[in-house]
Amino acid sequence: MKRQWFKLPLHQLLQALNAGEANLPEVVTSFYERTAKRDGQIGAWQYLIDQEDYLAEYESRREFYDASPLKGLPFAVKDVIDTADIPTTMGSVIHQDRIPDMDASCVTAMKAAGGILMGKTVTTEFAYFQAGKTNNPHDPERTPGGSSSGSAAAVADYMVPIAFGTQTAASVIRPASYCGCVGYVGSKNEFSLRNIQPLAQSLDSLGIISNDVLDTVLVRNILLHKSLEPMPQASPLPYTFGVFTGEVLGPVQDKMLETLAGCQQELAEKGHRQVDFPLQETIAELTTLHGQVMAFEVARNLEYEQQHETLGSHMQALIGTGLAFPYSDYIAALQKADAMKQTLLQWFDKSGADFILAPAAPGVAPYKTEGTGTPFMSRAWQLAGLPVVSLPLGYYQKMPMGLQLIGKPHQDDLLLLQARQLQQLFLNEHAAVAV
Repeated sequence: MKRQWFKLPLHQLLQALNAGEANLPEVVTSFYERTAKRDGQIGAWQYLIDQEDYLAEYESRREFYDASPLKGLPFAVKDVIDTADIPTTMGSVIHQDRIPDMDASCVTAMKAAGGILMGKTVTTEFAYFQAGKTNNPHDPERTPGGSSSGSAAAVADYMVPIAFGTQTAASVIRPASYCGCVGYVGSKNEFSLRNIQPLAQSLDSLGIISNDVLDTVLVRNILLHKSLEPMPQASPLPYTFGVFTGEVLGPVQDKMLETLAGCQQELAEKGHRQVDFPLQETIAELTTLHGQVMAFEVARNLEYEQQHETLGSHMQALIGTGLAFPYSDYIAALQKADAMKQTLLQWFDKSGADFILAPAAPGVAPYKTEGTGTPFMSRAWQLAGLPVVSLPLGYYQKMPMGLQLIGKPHQDDLLLLQARQLQQLFLNEHAAVAV
């Protein structure tokens, strides 16, 4: 029986290639066959490299790829990330003919490590709320979330093992939760944003979307030129965590709160310690400040685009809000956010907490007629510049729900180690629903 290589995570594919159990062309063919079968319904790809061109690139430098860390395996990038000689349209007709002449740094790093670009994934217009063509792989009537819609859907549907997204508010964490995959956003300034089209400079981050935390760690290490040795085993010492339900920000579905409570109980039974998280109003205030900072910066970044009548209504409204927001208020918002970040960091230090556990989204993916979902579960952490990992730890009526772990600045390695342990803990109880 033909192996379904497309269902294996990146690190297992590498093991199979290294062991001679598979060859690169048959693995790549498996992903293209999966895409041919599914993408007509899902619509995750904005631009797909022709399979023959992909394999020709591999054969032309086979010695390099076979000796490389990624062995010629595929990756995808969101269509706000520049790729040489391939369109980067940012989900907008304004830039439908834009073809960059060089790759973004994250693309260059992946290619240097032996990855081959499979294609560009759909984004909402300028990585905001105007939805693209992508559907949720678990239910095509529902949104995949925004704005890294195509990246999350392509990975969750096994069309590609790894993909890059970007996040300014909740554009990686929310789609990962809705689609049922692992979403990771690094600490502020953790990764190069060179040749990634900006939206709001105080908030923009590169994100990694995968089906396994180990794959996320591998790609993170490639981007940072770190050792590619396997992730160490999780520490046997108990973790300490606080819980934020998000109810102070807006409505949260009962099933999401049940999933959160179940995770708390499971962690307690395994000997991990929960501490009080008293900063509910602080997070609410940071959430409000995030919206103000984002609107101000977007209105001044998209000077060119706002001159075009084809700009979507969602972005027009955001720009209008930003233009009406005074500069003095913008500076005050940044200063207030910095003070609140210090309050948050002081809580980490005083409580001894390793991470905060919270819903990654208010619930399951809404229907497409309701939009791409609300980003309030991520805004505060994004403004504070904290690292975040979303894990698919719950399901409701076959729709995935993610919980997020929020860590301390630039302690991403520790956060991913904790996320890996949590993923393994729930692996059997919350096995992924086949799509």
